Amino acid sequence: MDYQQIVLLYGVLLVSLVVHEASHALFALWGGDRTAYVGGQVSLNPIPHIQREPFGTVILPLLVLFMSKGTMILGYAHIPVDPVWAERYPKRAALMSAAGPLANFAICAVAFVGLKTLCWTGLTDAWPAGSGLLGPFVTPVDITNDYVYGAARVGSAFLTLNLLLGIFNLFPWPPLDGAGVLGGLSRPLGTFYAFARTQPILMLIGIVAVWRLIPYAFEPVVVRVLNWL
Repeated sequence: MDYQQIVLLYGVLLVSLVVHEASHALFALWGGDRTAYVGGQVSLNPIPHIQREPFGTVILPLLVLFMSKGTMILGYAHIPVDPVWAERYPKRAALMSAAGPLANFAICAVAFVGLKTLCWTGLTDAWPAGSGLLGPFVTPVDITNDYVYGAARVGSAFLTLNLLLGIFNLFPWPPLDGAGVLGGLSRPLGTFYAFARTQPILMLIGIVAVWRLIPYAFEPVVVRVLNWL
């Protein structure tokens, strides 16, 4: 059991979920929906997000981590949205839905720049293929330098987990954010998605299908990004 890996992955996931949901809440506030703001979720403080979704932010991630011995992690969170506001201002709701994945891609970009900087400064070399999904994707030139190795592990985890979260959430099926984006931009799709959200079996089938499709969308992107290192 790699306890360091468990602590690292849980910390990275929690930060990523909080930034994702806080971005949703902030854009909802800017668009006129104060529901999440009143709930305290326009914040990078993880407590309000954990209190709203303790299973998805604490129980499920830790359960998966311990069952997989630190090789897998799953988690989720969500903010409250006023459905009347979303119906009245569909384009604002679409922007709010897009804000979460865009925040994950922003974190991914920061992590990539950090890893690339380690290579540019000569502290690390790009790690050869086969380092796994979570890295580290760069290796210290001085293998005894624990600080550089730690930065490589943290940056690699932030890079791939946020890339995965961003891509996964953009799939156009509720309750994923891609459905919120397309539903806000297209009235017929919005009507269909509203119906799908009332049918748990349709949502379950959709999530299972997305889970099967995500490797085909994620793997080519992550390989391309890692090749840029």
